[in-house]
Amino acid sequence: MNVTVGIWGVVALFALLLLRLPVALALIAVSLGGVTALVGLTPALGILANTPYSFAASWTMSAVPMFLLMGFLAFHTGMTGGLFEAAKAGLARLPGGLAISSVFACSGFAAVSGSSLACAAAMGRIAIPEMVAAGYRPSVAAGCIAAGGTIGALIPPSILMIVYGVIAETSVTQVFLGGVSVGLMTAASYCAVVLVIAWLRPDIIPPSGVVPKGDTRAALRQTAPILVLMGLVFGGLFSGLFTATEAGAVGALGTLVIAVALRRLTWKVLEQSLSETVVTTASLLIIGVGATMFTRFLGLSGLSGMISAAVSDAGLGMVAVLVVIILIYLVLGTFMEPFGAMLVTLPVFLPLVEAQGLSLVWFGVLVVKMLEIGMITPPVGLNVFVIKNVADRYVSLAQVFRGVMPFLLADLVVVVIIVAVPATVLALPSLLN
Repeated sequence: MNVTVGIWGVVALFALLLLRLPVALALIAVSLGGVTALVGLTPALGILANTPYSFAASWTMSAVPMFLLMGFLAFHTGMTGGLFEAAKAGLARLPGGLAISSVFACSGFAAVSGSSLACAAAMGRIAIPEMVAAGYRPSVAAGCIAAGGTIGALIPPSILMIVYGVIAETSVTQVFLGGVSVGLMTAASYCAVVLVIAWLRPDIIPPSGVVPKGDTRAALRQTAPILVLMGLVFGGLFSGLFTATEAGAVGALGTLVIAVALRRLTWKVLEQSLSETVVTTASLLIIGVGATMFTRFLGLSGLSGMISAAVSDAGLGMVAVLVVIILIYLVLGTFMEPFGAMLVTLPVFLPLVEAQGLSLVWFGVLVVKMLEIGMITPPVGLNVFVIKNVADRYVSLAQVFRGVMPFLLADLVVVVIIVAVPATVLALPSLLN
């Protein structure tokens, strides 16, 4: 063991990330160099050769491409297109009704996609032009969708939650259940922000609702495929009929069957969905390989054990440990993407959490929530950049960041509730037990 090498490895990693080197390459380079310095080149090359298979061959990880395929198929076959129209049918007359409808639509999209980026992009194209036309300030309209997109990783299926379950060796299904309540609580907090702004600043969000146009029944019928998928996946998953891993395969197959039945599946759509699934899965897996190598490097250096021992010897209480962890995730969220940030930090944080006797299911949901806050935190909030791309004619990047600030405050309130009242996360998982 050589803790000094471990410390220099961490410094080198953050230096490479600040230089904008891709996360996967930074993790692999630092790990390879660190293990070489500790035990030699041959063992380091052995880790590099064996880690990709050992990480990717996990049975639970097979759910990742299945849930991704489910989401891409649902999107490209137009199954998600009616969510916003259906939400408007019941909510558009409320103050800020279009913004509230977009939050509900994001929640519905989240139930068939584990990606917050996909959720933000899909809803941004549909909802932002309509909100701007109705008199919403463009920055707030864009900020609402950017924030709403984060619900995509909180309500199952969630790719981040699946990977967390693999790394923490805890039940993915229980983490999914914990995510449901936090996802709904997040959606409610965003709706509250919209209502408050509509009340206090009618110049930003029109206080009077709009009357939805078009056939309301037709809009509601468009959501039927999504409702069927939700019932299929969630019903089987939470009833214990199949595991989270099997739910991915069932969801992908169900989406394929529905798309065929609706006559929306073409070779072009299938090719595009499969291509996007492969590319996204590959990018996630290579980051996972790098993070797994980095975990082994930290273990060999003794740094992770030293940090755990230092926290234990310092006598820090549970609240103090959680505050430190939350602050670290807030900082990491300003320049790292969620998947890499989670895999880099879990090897250090999990022993600390277990030493405090905290639930790994609860902690997993908290981690995913903090990572999703990073998706809208300046200067590198990925959801904000996605919204800027899809709504370039309406807003600048700085305007989207300004528009997202009230929703960031709502997120911090939700985090306080999660920490202060763990039952908000653990109530549903305890029912499963």
